[in-house]
Amino acid sequence: MEPLYLDHHATTPVDPRVLEAMWPFFRERFGNASSRSHRFGHDARDAVERARAEVSALIGGRDGHVVFTSGATESDDLAIAGTLELAGPRDHLVIAATEHSAVRGPAERFGRSGGRVTVLGVDREGRVDLDQLASVVDERTALVSVGLAQSEVGTVQDVAAVATIARATGALVHCDAAQGLGYLPFDASALGLDLVSASAHKIYGPKGVGALWVRHRVQLAPRLLGGGQERGLRSGTVNVPGVVGFGVAATIQVTEGAAEAERLRAMRDRCWAKLATLEAVHLHGPALDGPRHLDRVGGVSRRHPGNLHVGVEGLDGEGLLLALAPKLALSSGSACASERREPSAALRAMGIPNDRATLRFGFGRETPVDAIDGVAEFVGETVTRLRESSPAWRLRGETFAW
Repeated sequence: MEPLYLDHHATTPVDPRVLEAMWPFFRERFGNASSRSHRFGHDARDAVERARAEVSALIGGRDGHVVFTSGATESDDLAIAGTLELAGPRDHLVIAATEHSAVRGPAERFGRSGGRVTVLGVDREGRVDLDQLASVVDERTALVSVGLAQSEVGTVQDVAAVATIARATGALVHCDAAQGLGYLPFDASALGLDLVSASAHKIYGPKGVGALWVRHRVQLAPRLLGGGQERGLRSGTVNVPGVVGFGVAATIQVTEGAAEAERLRAMRDRCWAKLATLEAVHLHGPALDGPRHLDRVGGVSRRHPGNLHVGVEGLDGEGLLLALAPKLALSSGSACASERREPSAALRAMGIPNDRATLRFGFGRETPVDAIDGVAEFVGETVTRLRESSPAWRLRGETFAW
């Protein structure tokens, strides 16, 4: 049997409705959206513009425009590097300590080139220190970048408060919304954001296509030069099938995302209620039933509804994942970070010990509700079995006289 897929923060399967909409653009409607002299090109261009409007609606981008990219990583780079290149005397960038590597990478590059970078601390649940933000932004701050939902522990940031503090000094505000977009109330215009990154494959669209929403009058330096596509910010032939799929996936999120979020939240809470009965197993990130903070678009949960991140004492993380792999497709954290096999920067920033095995559950659209009890039972049985075979676990707390 195929293992049950519970890694929806890493990627999602393409929704059949998305695939159906994409298929004609691989063959019958294969035109280049930049070709203006015939019907094939016009048809492709119309499809791209329709998708642009659909993605903008998901983001809440009434006073801006969408630039299509290859994914959120490219969108983050365009937002950060594109802003800083034109920032003039503003030579200061602020990011959160728990940001995805797609944000940390451009920040580190900017620091190596002589720019000033401030990394905001977070509390034990991964929330940004807003008092620190208020104390470090100044008239030379070009950009503040804080993600919507953290990719490992699911912490939802109060991006409205971040934007209010940053914009008071004239700084621009960027939000990587790849995680949580469509599941959490989000309106880029109302939140006061200037730049928003998104990715299709996190919302049941195709891999290899993303978007950067840019508020009107925000100026960016292009990262890819060539034919001038995408308002000159991202040259290159537009991935029409991918863009069409992104648009359909965005529309599904707009119409179904809130209901799906409640379903995911119920599965997550049930799974944790059972795992919490195990000895020395810890919940990482915000409490599941914690209070909601308020922003300008209503109440927002403090945690991604489909996210559950737990720490297990006494076991090796890789060994635990391998033991679970025949039945459960899980990860310990970000798929990008797993390439480097290093301790999680986010968990370190939150003060979480790095000697725990960690499991990230990412519940999704096709996760069966009736499978949750079995998932929790199998994890519990596996943890118990591995601990029983561990001399270090059996002898914990013992004292010896020599």
